[in-house]
Amino acid sequence: MAMCFRILGSGSAGNCAVLRTDQARVLIDAGFAQRKLRQLLHDADESLEQIDAVFLTHEHGDHAAGIDGLKKFPHIPVFANAATARAVQAKLDHKVDWRLFETGARFAFRDLEIESFHVPHDAQEPVGFTFSHGHDGDLLAPRRRLAWLTDLGHAPQHLHERIRDVDVVVVESNHCPRLLDADMKRPWPTKQRIAGRHGHLSNEQMRELLEAVASPRWRQVFFIHLSGDCNSAPAIEAALVGLRARLSCQFNIVASGGGSALCQL
Repeated sequence: MAMCFRILGSGSAGNCAVLRTDQARVLIDAGFAQRKLRQLLHDADESLEQIDAVFLTHEHGDHAAGIDGLKKFPHIPVFANAATARAVQAKLDHKVDWRLFETGARFAFRDLEIESFHVPHDAQEPVGFTFSHGHDGDLLAPRRRLAWLTDLGHAPQHLHERIRDVDVVVVESNHCPRLLDADMKRPWPTKQRIAGRHGHLSNEQMRELLEAVASPRWRQVFFIHLSGDCNSAPAIEAALVGLRARLSCQFNIVASGGGSALCQL
């Protein structure tokens, strides 16, 4: 089996994806309560009983709320850096089986190789991930790589190299600045946080990041963590107009509150 993944849900209400290989089924974030998470997994022909581990990007509830419900599944370890683990554990009444890594470290879990890297967001120590599976030069199990890049206010130079040599990029495209500015629901300080350098990536910032790298290796790009009020598929499409001419990969816009079809790398 090649590496494959499915986004179960994405947006301010919760974020979670399931990644599967021959030897592992893991969740990337767990931002839903157990009942909702169970239903999302069931709809994807998966179950919590089959999950082997969780990888957390940061401690915010829309990414980590489901950790509390895992107390009924003590076999599931949770991978996070120490700062994220402390922030999540402080809100729980049970001890999580934490598997700690240092941000920037490369490590293995079963047949997956994982690299973590810092992203600028207003959390304790938020990270992105690359997940690799297979081997270079192996015709039966060629090496495939997935980059997971969400919840960041801007894209520092070091992120360019993290997404250059991958097959699939999953990247935040949170808001359209014009729609955010016109939004009447959010107070001005909240808008400033979202648009700030430790907030969330706008459509234009997303496009600038992808344009700066424009890797010919990319096969698919997924746009996630869309704001339900301050973004839209047409707004993202407008931002991508110039980029589509440069890249031959497939673009996938994951609606706010929605998920994706199964993607096989």
